[in-house]
Amino acid sequence: MPRDNNQEMFPLVDEQGNITGAATRGECHSGSKLLHPVIHLHVFNSQGELFLQKRPAWKDIQPDKWDTSVGGHIDLGESVEIALRRESREELGITDFTPEFLGSYVFESEREKELVFVHKTVYDGEIQPSDELDGGRFWSIEEIKKSLGKEIFTPNFEGELQKVSLIPSLAK
Repeated sequence: MPRDNNQEMFPLVDEQGNITGAATRGECHSGSKLLHPVIHLHVFNSQGELFLQKRPAWKDIQPDKWDTSVGGHIDLGESVEIALRRESREELGITDFTPEFLGSYVFESEREKELVFVHKTVYDGEIQPSDELDGGRFWSIEEIKKSLGKEIFTPNFEGELQKVSLIPSLAK
């Protein structure tokens, strides 16, 4: 069974994204609340449907939940743009897209604290979810709305819908 590499190095940042240090994935996900940066890319098709990935059972955080199209940590020494392109290629096989920056915010759970850089794109090409995921599919906005609050999605995804103008009718 695949596992996350707990020795992978992440930058530590302040709430403006300035690097303040470094720590391992294991340290960042241990409940330490060390603030580390991540990217999210929401992939819409031209019909307005949103692609969501299914997190595999082996993930250390939120296994078996539906989540953001692409989500990943920014590696030590990597820029937001490079991490966005790397994760999109690794997770969905997408290389030719134009990201639109929607904003950033701090997400905090019992185990971790992340500075999330949120982007969206419209993409009608082929999507090939990697074995890092348990597949994925496009969801209509109505289908997403009907599934909110039923523990189908990650809490981070549900919270993000209200924080950024991803689906305007859900933003607060």
